[in-house]
Amino acid sequence: MSLPPPPSPKHILRGHRDQITSLYVSDDNERLYSGDIIGLIVETATRTLRALVSWKAHANAILAVKEWEGIDRYIISHGRDNKLRVWKEIKDTSLNVEALGGSAASPQGIPVPELMYSLDVNALNFCPFSMLGVNYNYNTGREEELLVAVPNLVESCWADIWTLPSCQRLHAAVGKTRQGSEEVDEGITTEGIIMSLHLHRSPHPSISTATELRMLMAFEAGSVECWAFRPTHGKLHSIEGIGWERLWDVRFHAESVMAMGVSRDSTLALSVSADHLVGRYDLMNAPIDVEASCTIARTKHPGNSSIAIHDSGKVCALGGWDGKIRLYSIKTFKPLGTLDYHKNGVQALTFARSNALPQPRPSQNQNGEGDGGEDDDEDEELTASDTEARKRWLVAGGKDGRISTWELVDFVKPKP
Repeated sequence: MSLPPPPSPKHILRGHRDQITSLYVSDDNERLYSGDIIGLIVETATRTLRALVSWKAHANAILAVKEWEGIDRYIISHGRDNKLRVWKEIKDTSLNVEALGGSAASPQGIPVPELMYSLDVNALNFCPFSMLGVNYNYNTGREEELLVAVPNLVESCWADIWTLPSCQRLHAAVGKTRQGSEEVDEGITTEGIIMSLHLHRSPHPSISTATELRMLMAFEAGSVECWAFRPTHGKLHSIEGIGWERLWDVRFHAESVMAMGVSRDSTLALSVSADHLVGRYDLMNAPIDVEASCTIARTKHPGNSSIAIHDSGKVCALGGWDGKIRLYSIKTFKPLGTLDYHKNGVQALTFARSNALPQPRPSQNQNGEGDGGEDDDEDEELTASDTEARKRWLVAGGKDGRISTWELVDFVKPKP
């Protein structure tokens, strides 16, 4: 049976006037975060598609913006101004929604998230940070500590891992103990600088608890490496990369890795570059058999700048320099369709969470009115069909400053 024709965008968001560089959907699908090339971040309610808050978080382009449900709800932003910042989210945004009125920046005097702390980091690489929650509290259902991986402060070919909220560097210069690579001037190896990072625990088919800390690194030379922390004396921290071991490395791209996507369960990774190739990395089996577990998929379209993997691990989306979004089956890399709206490069892509639970409507006060006042009519409980439809969203951001949301078919719906 043939696939249905490509859909048109479900919604177009115009909260930015400049190039979109980062997108993130919260785990409950309630909030969409977007960052642009001038350092502006916009938080949008996915129920109403209205901006909740918009503020200038950095003096330069946003490399990444994500949400962390720690002791409280935080927003973590990473900018080209060499800063990684942690913001405390505003609890009541009803006044902001009314005042913003669709404008690109919050009017003077409108509350914005509170800056909790800021870290000096190295943003030379254009490499967005990666985060991993640890110390899960079963009473609160939240992670009390966060690990954040960024390029090393001194050498852009190595990586550092910081811990929040303590703001301490836990691991320094991961990758410095690389063997068999000749270093050139200023410490840059033949692999070049890091272009993408992913911090995770070693995946295992039958173990869901944390095991071995690992880091996936994609490089300027087109290679991808996987490193594991294996301390010899039970130490939880490292310096000069000591204790980190390279498990495997492959090189599929002739030029820089433009983007790397990793599945939610950290069992699969994909990489894209200026070429028409997609690198596929089976993170469960690669340390055992690299040749069989790391393969190349060939497409007909060169020039990809962004990639996203659906929660199921069966479908991926590639954002092209030509402004088109192409969907593929990860297993066969058979094309599933092309989405066409943006006039030039799609620089950010993200899928909504397929397993997100619906959130209750805002609590009511003694008069039976919601905390949001007049906006409560728009924040009413979603129907079951609306909730399911939102789980199928794909969100894209382009150089045109616009954000498109697409309601896709259910590619992974089980057959009757």
